[in-house]
Amino acid sequence: MSYRNAKEILPSHLISEIQKYVKGEIIYIPKQEDDKIKWGTKNGSRKKYDTRNSDIKALKNRGMTVDEIARTYYLSTESIKKILSC
Repeated sequence: MSYRNAKEILPSHLISEIQKYVKGEIIYIPKQEDDKIKWGTKNGSRKKYDTRNSDIKALKNRGMTVDEIARTYYLSTESIKKILSC
């Protein structure tokens, strides 16, 4: 996150309005909710874990035990149970 001077990007009337609440401080203005990208979407992690979790559910449906799945994926049995409950 980089610092930008409000005078360079905001209209003066908006700066005047903001100065009623904040003067000379650095503030963070978050993105709008609809602009946010879900975790792992950019780097592919989301897809990787979704695929893994689907595979785990498929193994359970084929009769593999929670303990066996946990050993296969190097996860705790509690983690496997959480994945299976979703």
